[in-house]
Amino acid sequence: MSAVFLSADELLRGGPPGLTQALERALWHLGFNDVRVIDGAGDHGADLLAVRGREQWVFQCKWKAGGKVDRKGVDDLERARTRYRADKAILVTNTDINAPAEARRIALNGVGVPITVWHGATLRSIGDRMPETVPTQYALRPYQAEAADAVVRDLDANRTALLVLATGLGKTVVGGEIISRHLKTKPDARILVVAHMKDLVAQLEKAMWRHIPKYVPTRLLTGENRPERLDGVVVGTVESVLGAVRVGYRPDLIMIDETHHVAESGRFAELLDLCGDAEQFGVTATPWRGDKFDITSRFGYPSFKMGIAEGMAAGFLSAVDYRLFVDNVDWHAVRDASVHGQSIKDLNKSLFLPQRDEEIIEHFREVWRTMTEPRAIVFCQTIEHAEHMARLFASSDAAWTNASFLHSALPRQRRQILLNEFRLGRVPVITCVDVFNEGVDVPDVNLIAFLRVTHSRRIFVQQLGRGLRLSPGKESLRVLDFVTDIRRVAATLDLRRSLEAQESEHLRLRMPHASRIEFSDETVGSLMDHWIQDAADLETKADEVHLQFPLTTGIE
Repeated sequence: MSAVFLSADELLRGGPPGLTQALERALWHLGFNDVRVIDGAGDHGADLLAVRGREQWVFQCKWKAGGKVDRKGVDDLERARTRYRADKAILVTNTDINAPAEARRIALNGVGVPITVWHGATLRSIGDRMPETVPTQYALRPYQAEAADAVVRDLDANRTALLVLATGLGKTVVGGEIISRHLKTKPDARILVVAHMKDLVAQLEKAMWRHIPKYVPTRLLTGENRPERLDGVVVGTVESVLGAVRVGYRPDLIMIDETHHVAESGRFAELLDLCGDAEQFGVTATPWRGDKFDITSRFGYPSFKMGIAEGMAAGFLSAVDYRLFVDNVDWHAVRDASVHGQSIKDLNKSLFLPQRDEEIIEHFREVWRTMTEPRAIVFCQTIEHAEHMARLFASSDAAWTNASFLHSALPRQRRQILLNEFRLGRVPVITCVDVFNEGVDVPDVNLIAFLRVTHSRRIFVQQLGRGLRLSPGKESLRVLDFVTDIRRVAATLDLRRSLEAQESEHLRLRMPHASRIEFSDETVGSLMDHWIQDAADLETKADEVHLQFPLTTGIE
């Protein structure tokens, strides 16, 4: 069977965005391992950047309702090839190029600037010849297959299921496997994948391409994308999907990504209630909610569950070398807090003395120089702080000259270009605020720094998880935590205790590098460990909660 999304009719119907998206999906089938759309103002003549092996490819897409592409398309691509230092440059069109464009292409080839054209017939040929599914480098891990089996069993028995897998363990991979199995038995089934955020939805659609056959279409449904048909796999934001359901759309199987966003009432609840005849399953890495609503009341007890500590101990997540910098603890505040119960907010103000950015840079430099091919994410508190730290890094060391900031206020195009350069190693350090919390896959990251603390256990786990994915040559994840909140200490202590509980001699023998979580001042670490016995409980407390710690002795 041919790829339905590369047919002449689909390409014509899709318009310029449809051609770009069809090419993007085709590139995954052709073995590319990083594909990013950068189309828009300031794209320097490129629509897509893609990486295969260590090669950078640049693509210019020219959709035509009729007629052929002129010379400008070739000139745009030549400019893009230079701007992005590409190894290969491809002009893609659903029709063909005209004679002046072909003459210009031949002239460029003659001076060592090769330009290749994929026209409509080429795309159809690619669709016929490419494999039915995206080639994958890895088979499902044993626990992923076990998780998929468990979810399918619960769906068959109860029509609902819940999967809880820590960030980096492949919850979307398992979700895609479940959908793939469903389509094998019911090729015409209507599948719905829902998330809360537009950027996450776009990423999910791309993730589904790796699991479904090339003859099954995917439809992106958001406020900006309204497909004519809702066949195949529909991936959408909850608001847009709910609108379609209210006027009659009914899927056969629903997957809710980041299921912790499902509440007792609200849009997700309404959607699931209206689609009560469909099988429904949720996937999440962080099942906790601030309002204490238990998502198991909607989806049932987890069909399968594996946390960070289990994944690390079993060698499915990177080992961590985690260091908390607590040299700035005020010992007088420690003694006072032990005697007089204080709120978390007041305790943090008195306990942790401010740490200068220059000191943070020096600690970072010491670790950086001990690593091979370091690739770092630095989590900051605000957009302004992220931009300030990026400039400080860039001016502090020749190795960090290209350090850049990345946050939600940047245009999507700029974010995609930065992530591409980060993946290629051209940007060594990214400072950010919120964009690495959900849905961003950066397995090459081997150094993370927390410059400000988050008060959310869920966000902390998500941010830490950005560096836990395994990658060739990656020995461990180095973490520098410049802690400013007693709850962060609690969260880290809870992780250390969970790791200690999980590890055994058998598991340690399987791990090339054991994890360790240490304090920069072990005296402080011992005190904190004594102080914070119920770490898992403390890390979710609100600012206003008053704490009473055991009396300390021997503090001078």
